[in-house]
Amino acid sequence: MKTPPRLQPLLEEGLIDTVVRQLMSGKEAMVFVVRQGEQTLCAKVYKEATHRSFRQAVDYTENRKVKNSRQARAMAKGTKFGRESQEAAWQSAEVDALYRLAAAGVRVPTPYQFIDGVLLMELVADAEGDAAPRLNDVVFTPEQAQAHHATLIQEVVRMLCAGVVHGDLSEFNILLAADGPVIIDLPQAVDAAGNNHAQRMLLRDVTNLKDFFGQFAPALLESDFGPEIWALYERGLLTTDTVLTGRFQREDRPVNLGEVIREIDDARDEEAARRLRLQQAGG
Repeated sequence: MKTPPRLQPLLEEGLIDTVVRQLMSGKEAMVFVVRQGEQTLCAKVYKEATHRSFRQAVDYTENRKVKNSRQARAMAKGTKFGRESQEAAWQSAEVDALYRLAAAGVRVPTPYQFIDGVLLMELVADAEGDAAPRLNDVVFTPEQAQAHHATLIQEVVRMLCAGVVHGDLSEFNILLAADGPVIIDLPQAVDAAGNNHAQRMLLRDVTNLKDFFGQFAPALLESDFGPEIWALYERGLLTTDTVLTGRFQREDRPVNLGEVIREIDDARDEEAARRLRLQQAGG
């Protein structure tokens, strides 16, 4: 195939040898299958951020560090330099999260290099060696759904123990590799301790897993792992070896109307995004 312009420098510098094909195109990036010697990798070529709402960007980027005060001022003012700095920070957040989570043993693609807005990483493959499908493209037996749900809940715990919340975890950004699910797409990952929205995002991530796998194993719909995980984390009792029950006793407390409205808005945004992804997948 014709080499995309953004990948041409990597060919010229010998970082990759061949561009095999385009794997997918989404609102965040285009992904290509590439060859590096005998190894098959994928190259994620980031697009400019034009489709993320301001509120979502603020929630995800809260307390993220930038290089200097000039960048911070430019990002706050929305200047061209500020937008470029914000996009660079968004991209590097995924790279940083991937390296951090891979080191913690989380099931994510192994990252190799990040150069000029292109991330070279492991190609997640199925049993035949082809690019692994997303969960939303696979039908499961109840037993498979239970097993994969348990694996992913453990990965959520492992991520949280490493101080990271995915922030947008769903069947659309988990691949089914030959040896089980692999979590992808982490530019919106947040610091669990430094972001005030981390709890809400983790609860949403876990609910998304429950709702998806609950289609195949309805018993999962009665589980309540999210609050249990976060409560243990807040108390400093969560470890990668913690045995979870999927049950949680809530305390009665006054309703925070602002939080309720926020959850409704987030649910509406999530449903709109889900419908758009389904339309794109169908197209």
